[in-house]
Amino acid sequence: MSEMKKYGPSRVVTMRVSRVNEVGAFLDAETGSTSDDILLHASQQTSPVKEGDSVEVFLYLDPKRRLTASMRTPKLKEGQIARMKVMNVIRDGAFLDVGAERGIFLPFAGMRGRPQVGETVWAKLYTDKSGRLAVTMEVEDELRRSSKPAAGVKVGDKLHGSVYNINESGAFLFTDERYIVHIAHKEMPVRPKVGEEATVRITYIREDGRLNGSFREIKEKAILTDAENILKILKERGKMPYDDKTSPEIISRKFQISKAAFKRALGHLLKEGHIEMRDGWTYIKENRQERNSLG
Repeated sequence: MSEMKKYGPSRVVTMRVSRVNEVGAFLDAETGSTSDDILLHASQQTSPVKEGDSVEVFLYLDPKRRLTASMRTPKLKEGQIARMKVMNVIRDGAFLDVGAERGIFLPFAGMRGRPQVGETVWAKLYTDKSGRLAVTMEVEDELRRSSKPAAGVKVGDKLHGSVYNINESGAFLFTDERYIVHIAHKEMPVRPKVGEEATVRITYIREDGRLNGSFREIKEKAILTDAENILKILKERGKMPYDDKTSPEIISRKFQISKAAFKRALGHLLKEGHIEMRDGWTYIKENRQERNSLG
């Protein structure tokens, strides 16, 4: 029985072909009983095999929970990290696509955020205590080691990458150039998901080569964008129960911007003659309702 354990599911092993028939090849489970041999179906062979061959296979449970083999093994080695697609989500975790015949289990404890089916996340392949392959989204140390100090980057530059972690200080982005960018919570109008691709504007270059960034537009452009969004709401409703004295919490919840940004946008709309404020409400001026863009 102890020999069978090394041939459990979610493992990559090398096994000897004991016999071949029209269905496929049978791999020796080393128990002394041919009834324990593991099927390597013809459709799961990436190249033909013959009796006596040693083949590297990925073991998994088929729909009838029978241990089955495939020559489609994970595309990365244990300890390596990569961006992987979420194939399925269950109560205790998720399954990620590592290029093998079946997804590899991501335990709940190894998650960063709550990944959903179809999303792509950073993850690392490892072997758990039971000897099975598993993945974890705890990749901060590996990405730090594989990152490099920013070179030739200027404040104001925009870099593309993907979010690999979010904590109490903000989000962390690993760029295409292998730079690490920290984005504080106040610099995120909308909280991204772990694994999400994003473009960040660089706001500060640290002495160690790490970067700080923002998902917000520069202030001058942000004023126009925020004002356009507010004006759009007013064109639909005619008025709204918010003005420059509305609490920051309500502004953040309703408009996903800061109170300061909201006041700047209202100030711009007042200056342009688009709105007026009375008794805690903001109204669109009737003679401006047909105007399509800000002046």
